[in-house]
Amino acid sequence: MIALSVNLNKIALIRNSRDTANPDVPLHAQMCIDAGANGITVHPRPDQRHIRARDCFDLAQMLSVEFNIEGNPFSGPRKSERAGVGDYPGFMELVRAVRPAQCTLVPDTEQQLTSDHGFDLRRDGERIAPILAELRALGIRSSLFMDPDPAQMPLAAQAGADRVELYTETYARACEKRENVEAVFGRFVEAAQAATRAGLGINAGHDLDLHNLPRFATLPGLLEVSIGHALTVDAIRLGLAAAIKAYQRALSS
Repeated sequence: MIALSVNLNKIALIRNSRDTANPDVPLHAQMCIDAGANGITVHPRPDQRHIRARDCFDLAQMLSVEFNIEGNPFSGPRKSERAGVGDYPGFMELVRAVRPAQCTLVPDTEQQLTSDHGFDLRRDGERIAPILAELRALGIRSSLFMDPDPAQMPLAAQAGADRVELYTETYARACEKRENVEAVFGRFVEAAQAATRAGLGINAGHDLDLHNLPRFATLPGLLEVSIGHALTVDAIRLGLAAAIKAYQRALSS
């Protein structure tokens, strides 16, 4: 079974548009779990524009499913500029304190609207290896956000990663335009096969939705998908529980 981990960033983004606790992030996490989600994902950033550091602690205390925290391991502490919002302690400090089941390392910057590329381990491998070693020592499964480049998969294993999360925007765009879908998907198959040969588990995420997910779910060795934006949009139309069930069906169709 492919695990569905629901990203709650957009729930937090709606909350942060007002000085309120509504919508409540842990409550919506529990709603996702009750509807059949296999995990919960968050991606805190230093500006805390959606998920905040406090949310990570609150979720860790109540979750009965796997907790996945994504982020840039090189982002440091930052003082909050907004009243009522706690300071950001730095990504690795947050992970050390929360101890999620999985930590997905992503090379994003504060200026990015969303994640838009994977690690280049030819350049970053030596820098990332000690962080992966620390995660393993902490008992946290590690995953590296990676473009579907088969040549990079052995480098991820050499650096010490447990899994890779394949960045799926190119596949989503090909499906949206109905252009070169099989060729683009074939690249992901090659990357997945290379990851498996290297001993890595395979996750995936970014712009997967109800339309493109059934095809992607046939990817060899796929263990987990992390979906937030599209699922939240579908929840507005269908209701949260119905949206979760629809995504589970898409993964198993």
